[in-house]
Amino acid sequence: MPSSTSPHPDQRGIEPHPDRPRNLMTDEIDYAPHPEHSLPISPSRTAIQQHIIALYCGSASEDDMNVYAEQAVYDDPFSYCDTRYKIAGQWYGIPKLFSKSETLATEVTSSTDHELVWKQRQRYTFRGIGASKMEDSLVSLRLEGTDPQEKVVYHKDMWNEKDYDHGGLGALMKKVNGDKLTGITRPPEGL
Repeated sequence: MPSSTSPHPDQRGIEPHPDRPRNLMTDEIDYAPHPEHSLPISPSRTAIQQHIIALYCGSASEDDMNVYAEQAVYDDPFSYCDTRYKIAGQWYGIPKLFSKSETLATEVTSSTDHELVWKQRQRYTFRGIGASKMEDSLVSLRLEGTDPQEKVVYHKDMWNEKDYDHGGLGALMKKVNGDKLTGITRPPEGL
């Protein structure tokens, strides 16, 4: 059970470490989603995935946020959040930064007892300047609980085929972003 001062004392123990997805033809690491190769998943896992995709697309609804446990972790290249409320700060920021965020394709690559992993192609259109950026990433969820009551306890988003460590100046910047963004994006306190 997590302590009140450190919600995740064994963070590396719950962090997902999925195998890097490989292209079936070339055997090279490949983050581009190929929907035709997507593995089938249960209806409850499909619902979790759809809630997460809605968040990537700027939904930031309380219903979508409730797929996370209260003491969940969100970990991407720019932020590290260790509560559902801090995670909401990230998602509530999407519409402030981007006029549009679209999920163009996904491919489920793994669904095990405690993990759900998919490749995702997202196009972000920056607010004000209209320029777009497309990003392929590997989304890995660590899940706890039983179907259909599973909750996300760790959400890792790896971009550009890189895994991100949790040390040094980069980690400090990610933590500051995760801790402070709620003051700007103002998600509902009840999360």
